[in-house]
Amino acid sequence: MTRARSPRAADVTPPGPSGPSSDIHRMGRGGGLNLVGAVCNQLALFAVISLLARLGEQDVGRYASCFALLSLLALLSLAGFRSAMTRFVAMHVADGDASRLRGTLRMGLGLTLLAATVIGVVLALLAPWVAAVLGDPSLAPGVRLVGLSIPAVTFSDAALAATQGWRTQRPFTLIGRVFEPLLKLALTAGAIAAGYGFLGAMWAVVIAAWSAAALAGLALRRQLRGTPRANAVYEIREIFGFSMVSWVSALAATGLIWVGTLLLGAIENQQEVGLFNVATRLVMLAVFVMAPINAAFTPHMAHLFHTGQTAEAARAYGSATRWILTLSMPAFIVLVAFPEQLLGYFGPSFATAASVTVILALGQFVSAAAGPCGTVLNMSGRVRLTMLDNIAALALNVVLNLVLIPEHGVVGAALAWSASLVVANVAKVLQAHYIVGVHASGAGVGRILAAAVPAAAAAWLLTQWTHHWVGVVLVAAPVVAAVFLGALVALGVQPDDRALARSFWRRLRPRRGA
Repeated sequence: MTRARSPRAADVTPPGPSGPSSDIHRMGRGGGLNLVGAVCNQLALFAVISLLARLGEQDVGRYASCFALLSLLALLSLAGFRSAMTRFVAMHVADGDASRLRGTLRMGLGLTLLAATVIGVVLALLAPWVAAVLGDPSLAPGVRLVGLSIPAVTFSDAALAATQGWRTQRPFTLIGRVFEPLLKLALTAGAIAAGYGFLGAMWAVVIAAWSAAALAGLALRRQLRGTPRANAVYEIREIFGFSMVSWVSALAATGLIWVGTLLLGAIENQQEVGLFNVATRLVMLAVFVMAPINAAFTPHMAHLFHTGQTAEAARAYGSATRWILTLSMPAFIVLVAFPEQLLGYFGPSFATAASVTVILALGQFVSAAAGPCGTVLNMSGRVRLTMLDNIAALALNVVLNLVLIPEHGVVGAALAWSASLVVANVAKVLQAHYIVGVHASGAGVGRILAAAVPAAAAAWLLTQWTHHWVGVVLVAAPVVAAVFLGALVALGVQPDDRALARSFWRRLRPRRGA
């Protein structure tokens, strides 16, 4: 239900026209921009891991353990305000309510920055104990640098999430997905070339994080220029009710990603962590499209649910799912067909993680096919349901890790993660359909799977002649992608996709003419 506007609220100009076609096109254009950012982000992360891999599996493992700690504690500091900032800013912009908009921003940014500072200081003081728990006392300096990074990462995440409430992806993408990872890569390369190794890479994280935080603050300030000055109204009960549940849910979801890394280090050693992280980073290249499309999808879904457009929400859900699965499918096929060859890029010792790569790829494939089902639940107001799903998946993951890692090592961690992903995503898809009443309308999953059959056959034929990662990248991957896209076009292009392509072409023509 749409909340009535406050008679004392100052007007905020809504971000452009709305309607079925405009929402899909805006989401598609935002997803396209985010896609470019995701390519930069994933390639930069991949390059950082590649640089560390030249130093050995242990340095990759140490970096992965610190990165896992940073991800979890930064999310702990956010206290659920990442989703809350996007959702409530989008609602207040749609309602033209400047007072509540300013109250949301002040409360969200202030509380998260305070929490992040406290957590960062405590972590720095407890660094030797934390390093011992992670199974490697030499991690203590890296843990202190994680504490120094947490306030910057938290503020940047909150501020960029707020800018998305205006249904624009530019600050989020250009700062969070392009500037920060590329700066981190350049600094890491310089540090490793200078001989500073793992600690140099961690200092690169610190510098890049604080630089991105400064730019994120400037971007949010610029976005607010069109908002009239008004006395801030703090919707403490509504925002905390949403953000606390979202917080627990996000912690569980992020824990699902990183708990295998932390438990591998505690139960086995940092070398196993290094193998697991290299395989994970390789698989994440296949699903890098999920994050940018989901980021573009989130504010539009919040707007559609807030204005009662359930049918259009289902259509947007279907479009996002179709784009994720279509863009990911060729990479999944290549990963399953050529895991050992691709891992050879990192060095001969990493080829032993081939089975880990296949297991992780299969789990992520189910996640891609499910689409942004968790966002559908969150933006429809079912954050408690998402929280329960994520907690259950995390609990399952922890139990499976504790059972499988002692006997199967890194393969056990991969099995635990993939099984938990499958269970969580299947549950969320069913809940979106039967509880929210929204299914992925027009996703065309069957058509995509049909187009994957000839592409998989081409990949199988190429395995007979391709034995090095260079051949996979230069020959096998382009052939698989071409066969898949050709089959997909032959089976028919969706009307929304044709309209979106025409929209992109119209936007490009004046620039090309100029």
